Amino acid sequence: MELSVVVPVFNEQDNVRPLIEEIIAALRGKLAFEIVYVDDHSSDATPDRLQQITREVPELRVLRHQKQSGQSTAVRNGIKAARGRWIATLDGDGQNDPADIPKLLAERDRANASVKLFAGWRVNRVDSSSKRWASRWANRIRSRMLRDSTPDTGCGIKLFEREAFLDLPYFDHMHRYLPALMQRAGWKTVSVPVNHRGRSSGVSKYNNLNRALVGISDLRGVAWLIRRAKITAVDEISAHE
Repeated sequence: MELSVVVPVFNEQDNVRPLIEEIIAALRGKLAFEIVYVDDHSSDATPDRLQQITREVPELRVLRHQKQSGQSTAVRNGIKAARGRWIATLDGDGQNDPADIPKLLAERDRANASVKLFAGWRVNRVDSSSKRWASRWANRIRSRMLRDSTPDTGCGIKLFEREAFLDLPYFDHMHRYLPALMQRAGWKTVSVPVNHRGRSSGVSKYNNLNRALVGISDLRGVAWLIRRAKITAVDEISAHE
């Protein structure tokens, strides 16, 4: 299978069906794909609605955490269970546009094989002014510390090779640092302008304060990982009789 679309969700009961329908509209008939939803132990009707949709959508698979574990763990578990060689991720709130997935795939097809991650870049971001301001400063600080040349590392829509992702070090909140981690592993990354939409229902699970508090600690940790990395080419020597 070429592609798995991995979507982590927590309490998004009104967003699951519209987003799944958009994914199908964007991909069905164009390539072999599956949709892997990972429910992070939602307390609303999200699990029931996903179960109902599995009876209608053959491409859909649903995983459910036995306890709430966070977005990075949900993304990683979805990727571990995925069957596709390439992974597309989307946030479960519907703010990422599934119609951008073919755009990312086209960028992949044009790129050198050394590019393993295509990161969405919300050029015209639809969010509150305070969230845009906080994100702008966070991206500047991150870019200065990590030098990952990525203008919008927090965008949820990304396309990357499954094998390359599973080779990365795992830690909570790692999904926010995928470009830097891929570059640390010796791969190249590309940022691609994508659409961004307002939330149609539900509420955000993050605020500027909790993002900032965890972000400071995470940045220090990722910067340490990058400083300690030693990447070198490896040649295989074959034995001949």
